[in-house]
Amino acid sequence: MTTVRDLLILLISSSLVSNVVLSQFLGLCPFLGVSRKTNTAAGMGVAVIFVITLASAVAGIIYQYVLTPLGIEYLQTIVFILVIAALVQFVEMFLRKFVPALYQALGVYLPLITTNCAVLGVALTNVQKEYGILTGIVNGFATAVGFTIAIIILAGIREKIAYNDIPKPFQGMPIVLLTAGLMAIAFCGFSGLL
Repeated sequence: MTTVRDLLILLISSSLVSNVVLSQFLGLCPFLGVSRKTNTAAGMGVAVIFVITLASAVAGIIYQYVLTPLGIEYLQTIVFILVIAALVQFVEMFLRKFVPALYQALGVYLPLITTNCAVLGVALTNVQKEYGILTGIVNGFATAVGFTIAIIILAGIREKIAYNDIPKPFQGMPIVLLTAGLMAIAFCGFSGLL
């Protein structure tokens, strides 16, 4: 039985200490692509939180109550990809209908959540570490919150460095990659929390 203390430790660990982007290097495509403006980055973060949390729950239920009893655990990757694709389609339809400005701002990166390796990585990690459904949901939520924290920080830094005099060889993606690397080093400081 997982205690509240264990869930809080998992929450801190998955969001800060083992940040999906800055220490596991999963989900870099939307991290680098959507981090030009903080409002777009925040919208992407909320969409990723929703998708990863729901995907963790659905994937955990399917794995525990369908794949394992039938002895077809080897189909987990294919099933998880299908679940993620369906959830992303749901998010895309919701945003198109109710938040069209965010839908337009996210553009091509919204469908890329389907192929975001962070989403699939969380589902597979939950199975690999033998998390129960509740623990898997907490891990998925915490991982998505860590992604959101990282993308919003990078977007804020990118907005500020746009006004700086950056040497020509470092303009554009090189300075973004350098910034992301420095953020990864800074997040290593959280390893002392646990």
